[in-house]
Amino acid sequence: MSEDALRRVAVLVLPGAKPLDVGIPAQVFSTRASMPYEVRVCGAAPGLVSGGDGLSYHVADGLEALDWAETVFVPGYRHPDREAPASDVVDALRAAHARGARLAAISTGAFALAATGLLDGKRATTHWHYTQALAAQYPLVRVDENVLFVDEGSVLTSAGAASGLDLCLHILRRDLGVAASNHTARRLVAAPYRSGGQAQYVPRSVPEALGERFAAVREWALAHLAEPLTLEVLARQAAVSPRTFSRRFVDDTGYTPMQWVLRARVDLARELLERSEHSIEQIATDVGLGTSANLRLHFHTILGTSPSDYRRTFAHGE
Repeated sequence: MSEDALRRVAVLVLPGAKPLDVGIPAQVFSTRASMPYEVRVCGAAPGLVSGGDGLSYHVADGLEALDWAETVFVPGYRHPDREAPASDVVDALRAAHARGARLAAISTGAFALAATGLLDGKRATTHWHYTQALAAQYPLVRVDENVLFVDEGSVLTSAGAASGLDLCLHILRRDLGVAASNHTARRLVAAPYRSGGQAQYVPRSVPEALGERFAAVREWALAHLAEPLTLEVLARQAAVSPRTFSRRFVDDTGYTPMQWVLRARVDLARELLERSEHSIEQIATDVGLGTSANLRLHFHTILGTSPSDYRRTFAHGE
């Protein structure tokens, strides 16, 4: 693939940057045959950037990379509530956004985005330990402490490091479709999709050892989407009551069981639209939605488009 055809991604490393937060977008969007991206890791200036957790980074590019990029990631960094980003960094982020670049923060990188004013009046999140500090420091930002990530279109934010991976996969789904996102998730041995609305931190006084069992039920459901799936059927697979299953399922996924099943069916339909030549009626049957009219209804509700338009956009990859 020519360089002109590649989507341009910059990862902005600020002082105190956290290694996982830097590594996730750099690895997810790494240039390879199956991934039409070029990644540049940059700092306020080329050279050594002192990081957190005993690591430092040698970056080849300075802020000029933000003039080049179509997507800019801001990884989390230490002490964001004490140390504001430098004014030239704030100005470069504003300029990139004004030029049309998409800005995405991982964890405490949200503080750098908030410093630009681009989150004012918008929903945003950050690591649960810092949500109150973000809200206090930037009162115009609508901080949501109970989600994994927030997509506000041209500005996106995520919670702690692992949710940065969820955000990256979400962006891949927006850019390239669900098949490419699922392929990357398999390569990284990650869950292919977690709802942005899933709670990032759910304290329990007595942990309930049902996580593996519920994960197995979700895997089973994905293999049986063409069949009738009800709350009772899923709860029976988990060997718990429907009430317990429903409550714990929302904790684990951010969706009720039936919302999750519907989205899983739409996701499977997306992959079939991308990778097969089956008719829309056949795909509706194969994913358990029954009719093409039903598929179109849920497609439009969830994705804001039609199956036909989606197929024209994403079929056969890029």
